[in-house]
Amino acid sequence: MKIAVGLSGGVDSSVAAYLLKEQGHDVIGIFMYNWEETDEYGVCSSEKDYEDVKKVCGILDIPYYSVNFAQEYLDRVFKYFLEEYSKGRTPNPDVLCNREIKFGPFLDYALKMGAEKIATGHYCGVYQKDDKYYLKKAKDTNKDQTYFLNQLSQYQLSKSVFPLADITKSQTRSIAKKLGLSTASKKDSTGICFIGERKFKEFLQNYLPAKPGEIVDTNGNIIGAHDGLMYYTLGQRRGLGIGGRYGYSGRWFVVDKDLKNNRLIVSCKDESLLYSKGLITYDINWIPPMSIQSFECLAKFRYRQDEQKVRVEKIDKGYKVEFFEKQRAVTPGQYVVFYDQTNCLGGGVIEEVIM
Repeated sequence: MKIAVGLSGGVDSSVAAYLLKEQGHDVIGIFMYNWEETDEYGVCSSEKDYEDVKKVCGILDIPYYSVNFAQEYLDRVFKYFLEEYSKGRTPNPDVLCNREIKFGPFLDYALKMGAEKIATGHYCGVYQKDDKYYLKKAKDTNKDQTYFLNQLSQYQLSKSVFPLADITKSQTRSIAKKLGLSTASKKDSTGICFIGERKFKEFLQNYLPAKPGEIVDTNGNIIGAHDGLMYYTLGQRRGLGIGGRYGYSGRWFVVDKDLKNNRLIVSCKDESLLYSKGLITYDINWIPPMSIQSFECLAKFRYRQDEQKVRVEKIDKGYKVEFFEKQRAVTPGQYVVFYDQTNCLGGGVIEEVIM
């Protein structure tokens, strides 16, 4: 089978390509340019990553290509990213990036090149049962990345392969080292999808005007000033610049945003204000198609979190998700992602929080 691997210049996609070739597939590597600007130091990380792709493909003896989806990324992902921040919400562009770029234009491009399927270095699996495709959790539960793939469709999964489903991150690095790949010890990418690690506040200031305002406690007392609501997220403790106010010895943390009055609301000791009992999501992408009125399952409200038991109920405006145990800092703009014991069932954007 001819498979196009999305090579990022990292260790995971490098080993994914190797494993597919070892299985006897006809493998080609494709590197995506999705962000053309340099970072604050004048460095274009994409060029450095592409050099690693060239080295890896040389060792694996597979052909490689590059393709530019920068305009598609701006239109489909970055525009939404900025709109959400301008509303004071905290978006997750990685989820949208997967649906709209990696498994969108990239998939189309690969198929036009003659590939039958695409592969990535995500830690997850896919399988077919009774004419449905399922997104399976990875063997390495610490690296499972199904959270970021919760918006994929049946068609996208039908054309996808995930070679790292049954190996651990340490095994991945071990394979890369044995092969002498330049990516073997390369640190995992972090930061905004395709844009990379940046000084976030400075980066965002290039695209959205800052709107400074007041920081107030839960009684409305003004205790400081913020640089713009878009720079803060629920539960945040660092970078508030208000330590020691009013004689409190504890650390302040963000509990809410008053968008109408441009106020950041903080508390010092009462963390109960961060705990909610449910949420509303308007639309859920069910990976295996489902028609439900009410059912129980597991869910995550951010990537680095243990699965929590929830009840999902269809309502007029979408879905109500009730938590069996109250959850801390559930954040509008992020995704609620649903699971059973084996699979990722899908997910939706958190629109409202029920206190």
